[in-house]
Amino acid sequence: MPLYRDEGVVLRTVKLGEADRILTMLTRAHGKVRAVAKGVRRTKSRFGGRLEPFMRVDLLMATGRSLDVVSQAASIAVYAGPIGSDYDSYTAASAVAETADLVVTAEHQPVPDQYRLLVGALAALARRAHAPQDIGESYVIRALALAGWKPRLDSCVVCGDPVEAAAGRGSVRIPRDVIVAGATNGEGTDGTRAMAADDGRSVWFSVAGGGVMCDADRTPDARAVGVGALRRLAALIDGDWSVLDAGRAGVDVEHGPVAVANLRRSVPGVRADAVGADPAEVSDSPYAVTPGSSAPGSAPRSVLRDSARLVEEWSTYYLERPIRSLRWVDS
Repeated sequence: MPLYRDEGVVLRTVKLGEADRILTMLTRAHGKVRAVAKGVRRTKSRFGGRLEPFMRVDLLMATGRSLDVVSQAASIAVYAGPIGSDYDSYTAASAVAETADLVVTAEHQPVPDQYRLLVGALAALARRAHAPQDIGESYVIRALALAGWKPRLDSCVVCGDPVEAAAGRGSVRIPRDVIVAGATNGEGTDGTRAMAADDGRSVWFSVAGGGVMCDADRTPDARAVGVGALRRLAALIDGDWSVLDAGRAGVDVEHGPVAVANLRRSVPGVRADAVGADPAEVSDSPYAVTPGSSAPGSAPRSVLRDSARLVEEWSTYYLERPIRSLRWVDS
C-alpha cells in the first residue's frame, strides 16, 4: 500500500473490533480522511493518547481500499488536555469538531481554509483566548460561510436595497456600516452603543432566504430580529474579537491572560507551546484580536441568546441536520 504523510486534527473516533478505532480526521493536504488505528485501544499501544479527539498530529498513513491505515503518529499540538479540563471549552470543541465533520463531506479533497479555521478554533479554546461559546459559534458560522452559506446582513436579499429597522411607529434606515462594522446608531463613532441594546429596533431575517429582508419583500418565514443580535452575528462572521469580548464584559466568563495563568495551574505540565500553534501561526490566526480595533459596550443576555439561536438555526437549515453539540454550548 502506498504511504503518504500529512498533518491533521482528530475529529471523532469509533471503536472497531477489540482493540482498533476508526478515526475521522481533517488534514492539511488531503482534506477529510477516515483511517484505522490498529491496536490504539490497548494499554501499551504505540500511539498512546496522540489519536484522541482534538489532537493535532503529524501522520504517516497507508492508502487502503475504503479506509486508510495509520502507521505512525507524532504530536504537533496537545489541544485535548487543556480543552478537556474545562467543561465550557470541551462542549465548544465538540461543536467545532462536529461542524467540521458535517461541513466537509468529500474525502481526500484538500480544504486548506477549513483546516486553518479548525486549528485556529482549537488553539484558541486551548489557550482560553476568548469565551468558549463565542469561539464555538464563530467557528460554526465561519465554516458555513467558507462552504458558501454566508448570511447577507448589509442589504435585502431580494431587492438589494439597504434594510430598514422598525422603531416604534416609524422606521429608520440602517446603513451597511451599522450592522456589519458595529457602528453606532448615527449618534457617534466610538461604538459604545453598538451592541449594548437594540433600542427596540428590529430587522426582518429569513434563514431560508439567506439573510435580512426589507419590509416590502419579506417572505412569510421571515421573523423580526433585533439589530443588536445581527451586529453580534456580523462580529461572529468577521471574527471581530474586540467586539465579542467586550460584549461579554458583564457575563461571568473567564478568558484571556488570567485564564491562561489558571490553566497552567490547573493542568500541571502544560507548556505554552503545547496548547497552541507556533507564534507565527497564532498571530495570523482567525481568532486573534486585531490591534487597534474598537470595542463596544457589553451586550445584554437577550442579544447573546438571540445571536446563538441564529447560528443554530442557520447551521441546522443549511447542513440539513442539527449540530447536537451546539445544544450543550447553549445550555
